[in-house]
Amino acid sequence: MSALDDYVASFAGETGYLNWAAFGPLAPAVRSAMHDAVEVMGGYSPREHASVTARTGRAVAGIAEMLGAKRSEVVLRPSSTDALQHALYGLSGAVIAGSGEFPSISLTLQRAADASSGALEPRWIDPADGRVTTDAVAAALDDDVAAVAVSHVDYRTGYRADLTALRELIGPDRLLIVDAVQSFGVVDEDWSAADVVAGHGYKWLRSGRGTGFARFSDRAVERLRPVLSGITGIDADGPFSGAVPPPASAARAFSASVPDHLAAVRLAAALDEMREVGVAAIATTVQRNVDEILAIAERHGIRSATPANPARRAGIVSLVPDDAEGLGRALGDAGLAVTVRGGAVRVAAHAGTGAETLRMLDDALTASGNRTFITS
Repeated sequence: MSALDDYVASFAGETGYLNWAAFGPLAPAVRSAMHDAVEVMGGYSPREHASVTARTGRAVAGIAEMLGAKRSEVVLRPSSTDALQHALYGLSGAVIAGSGEFPSISLTLQRAADASSGALEPRWIDPADGRVTTDAVAAALDDDVAAVAVSHVDYRTGYRADLTALRELIGPDRLLIVDAVQSFGVVDEDWSAADVVAGHGYKWLRSGRGTGFARFSDRAVERLRPVLSGITGIDADGPFSGAVPPPASAARAFSASVPDHLAAVRLAAALDEMREVGVAAIATTVQRNVDEILAIAERHGIRSATPANPARRAGIVSLVPDDAEGLGRALGDAGLAVTVRGGAVRVAAHAGTGAETLRMLDDALTASGNRTFITS
């Protein structure tokens, strides 16, 4: 078997699960690594404890490799929202963001602005279909804009923002801050376009909650104030007395305390598994499954808000029927796990989504008779 075959096989038991954009059940390798680490940390040997805490460095190295970044640019955080707080609270000037962004961006940006005494200004845009395109950003761009904050993949529609085009548009004097929760690990992307990349492993990486991370480029470190920096964000070792030391001149300035080592074990295990396969192979398989879901929806006359162009999507398919709640109930009754939100049914496939799950989706739509759900 190939590495991809082994990876797909690790999804055994997923039949009916099309909810990866909400939560990724923990991978077998992650569960095994977690179990072993818990046993070690339940003992009393500092030497054995160190074998677990060392996995933090492995997780950092894995993230850096996948992002094409330096290890010194990566920090582990409890969540992607935490990482975005470090970025947005450290800004001044205007920040362009979509009004319909996931709260990890919208709420954080507004709260940061509220605390800034006018130094930070959210500049909300409301683009067509919620898609943050270069045209939408360009219309709001002026000399006051310091940054653009965007979800790489929109949680509602599955639209994948063009990071390279956004970077070319805003130029080198503004920061591009990216929430990569819905794309990291299942999209083969050149991440160098972004100055800040915030992610989390609890969805597509299958590593559970607490496995957040962020990359802060040299440019981001230079321009962001480490407002929420803590003891791990300084160059000095351990406690200190006298003058409070300044923040480090590296990404670790955007950290508050020692990371959760058990979460890092889970993240490292997930990254090791993905490294063996390669993100490109995973992304290709995900797109094949998404293509099939879109074809099934088309056969049944159900419109999708997800782009047809594979370059502008990831693993999310957003179905927009007349009766989203009714369609969601029908799929649930058929044993399919999906998310219903805002008048749409979000169907999310991973590389391990099997033919039986896709057949269940097709059969469920056939059995429903479609008439209630077809978009007029």
